Amino acid sequence: MPTISSTELFKRSQELNTLLSPCELCPRRCLAHRREGQSGYCQLGDTVLLSSVLPHHGEEPPISGIHGSGTVFLSGCNASCIFCQNYQISHLKMGQIISIEELSQQYLHLQKTGCHNINWVTPTPHLPFLVEALANAVSKGLTIPLVYNTNGYDRLEILHLLDGLVDIYLPDMKYGSDHWAEQFSKLPDYTAISVAAICEMYRQVGTLQLDKNHIAQRGLLIRHLVLPEGTAGSSKVFQSIAAIDPQIPVSIMAQYHPCYQAISHPILGKRITLKEYQQVLEVFEESGLGNAYLQDITDLEQQDTFFPDFEKPADRIFKK
Repeated sequence: MPTISSTELFKRSQELNTLLSPCELCPRRCLAHRREGQSGYCQLGDTVLLSSVLPHHGEEPPISGIHGSGTVFLSGCNASCIFCQNYQISHLKMGQIISIEELSQQYLHLQKTGCHNINWVTPTPHLPFLVEALANAVSKGLTIPLVYNTNGYDRLEILHLLDGLVDIYLPDMKYGSDHWAEQFSKLPDYTAISVAAICEMYRQVGTLQLDKNHIAQRGLLIRHLVLPEGTAGSSKVFQSIAAIDPQIPVSIMAQYHPCYQAISHPILGKRITLKEYQQVLEVFEESGLGNAYLQDITDLEQQDTFFPDFEKPADRIFKK
């Protein structure tokens, strides 16, 4: 659970609120007046747009554990990935407006059902509301860890406000090259911004700490999605992580699936191959990193276990 009090959490939510309009919550600093009816680059205004809340069993083992990660899927995004597997909510904005009180109750319900953590997915555009709901829930007995599940495109000033609030950082390091970051996700200066953000996350929580049941309690776990034809720049990503601390664990994901605007793309319109994934594992070993969570690409070629459908009820999103 957060190491700061519910009173301090509420104070942080108010500080974040001041950055909502004009909006400076993410590195884009789009300056949209979200309190006055404008939508930011993320397509969001001044309310929480919630897609689904569920115990998620498809995250990395220390995150999902036995009883699942209490995942809060939020709509909208500050990236524009043309291959986003969550495009239904990140780009098409499927979801419903929910109040701060209702969101707080959802956190408490996830804890009551046995989830190991509260897992905010794409939280940055919603931060003022998420943190206010967290303050409310902590005052009513929320004690499980908080996971900050982000694309890695985060402002240092915002991360400073999360110090003592987030227990587990679960960021992406999507690219080792700004060229592909802009081409595929419209993320300017992504590499420098993501490295700086991850350095700050590491400063706050250190490497991943597990309890006796191998469930994450605190720390940093980085995700890296392997893309076709080496466009994720995996070698540079791993080198950047190793320079921070070679003990940082990395989830090397093989689940890339062409969808949304990537279906007919000349590079992204295909799955990765077993050879491409093996090559990434080789450069991982060469980087000096030693802790990895891997996926079985042979199974993924047969069934898209990790591919969601947010048009289905929450308990059916990841079931075919």
